[in-house]
Amino acid sequence: SSGINAEWPLRPGQMIYPDHNYVIIDGYTEPGNSQQRFCLGQLSNVSRNNTVEKTRKHIGRGVKISFEDNKVYIECLGDSAVFVQSRNSNKEYGFHPSTVVKIQSGVKLKIFCHKLFHEILTQQLTEGYEAVFDLTKHCMIRMSFVKGWGADYHRQDVTSTPCWVEMSLNGPLQWVDKCLKYIGSSKNPISSVS
Repeated sequence: SSGINAEWPLRPGQMIYPDHNYVIIDGYTEPGNSQQRFCLGQLSNVSRNNTVEKTRKHIGRGVKISFEDNKVYIECLGDSAVFVQSRNSNKEYGFHPSTVVKIQSGVKLKIFCHKLFHEILTQQLTEGYEAVFDLTKHCMIRMSFVKGWGADYHRQDVTSTPCWVEMSLNGPLQWVDKCLKYIGSSKNPISSVS
């Protein structure tokens, strides 16, 4: 998997590529090159406003994202909640695809299941290129620290929160890519005004 850290109103963060079964994203300042720990506190941003600065101070121990038994979990290690949007877990739990789930301190939640994704991908193969391509949205996990977004909040999009992370699950994206190569290209017509 890979991820990008960002703050409102910009995407100043950097890509991280963990090479272990877990990564911790916290609010501290360790400048090291650990692939198991990413510290948001050491990132600078000349456009950072007071709201972002206050929010970052509450991230603390942050989260642990782990890969166990072909599933991805997120555990809130800090004192403040995190907010997660995962189409894969929303499907599994019977939620609307855009639901944002609040994860309180000490709670561990499954946010991606490879088996479920494989089943959905297999089903979508019969629907064609667009249906398979749409599964790229299942491969993206969005998370904000401290402040929520979505239907229950005045912030409607993760990019409106003070500090957020977007994760790409590279393995499932590679599955989608292989299927798209097999299918070929889209059969839907395109024009200069579409």
